[in-house]
Amino acid sequence: MLKPIKTEDQYDATLARVYELMQAEVMEGSPESDELEILIILVKEYENEHYPMPPPNPLEAIKFRLDQMGMSEKELGEILGYRSRKSEILSGKRKLSLAMIRKLNQVLHIPAKILIQIY
Repeated sequence: MLKPIKTEDQYDATLARVYELMQAEVMEGSPESDELEILIILVKEYENEHYPMPPPNPLEAIKFRLDQMGMSEKELGEILGYRSRKSEILSGKRKLSLAMIRKLNQVLHIPAKILIQIY
């Protein structure tokens, strides 16, 4: 019977079982597939509670998203409307304005809550 993960030992054992099931290449819709899906949910919940990830730095998020979309820093300047300020923003010398945050959210689909953080 599956149970919530409450200790580090249970977490380790659950990860071992997840690995075992993933190596077995279980068939979709099988009981093992259902078990794997539930175990992954339990692991995710345990990790969210015990190993929370801090939100990314706004500048790193912009650079990462540009890279993901195959865009250059020059294109960032075009998005922001300020080619000269692009380097100031990426270096941290100039802060993002509200208009810039809105544009980055709209074009690059970076959540506003990431972009409004202090950096």
